[in-house]
Amino acid sequence: MKLNRNRCFLVGLLLVLLGVQFRMIDSFVLNENTTRTLAKVSRKAAITPENSLDNMMLQVHPNPTKRIHPPRWLGLAMIAVGSVVSLHAVAMPRHE
Repeated sequence: MKLNRNRCFLVGLLLVLLGVQFRMIDSFVLNENTTRTLAKVSRKAAITPENSLDNMMLQVHPNPTKRIHPPRWLGLAMIAVGSVVSLHAVAMPRHE
């Protein structure tokens, strides 16, 4: 598969949109299966609740879940790289 002008622009646009999404969220919660797989891969013994609200929720809903807080710079980096790739696609010569 050749990376032509249209595909390059699409990749850049998707990176920009994904970066905007990462800027809008504060954290996200993994489901039970993903949390268990992540615990096996990282070889951590147990999943512990982070605060008292999580501790209370584990008593009501005992399935382990993990909350991930992506760094603030990740969204900005994705937006920057996506905009550079999109602008590069606009500057590419058209081969039809």
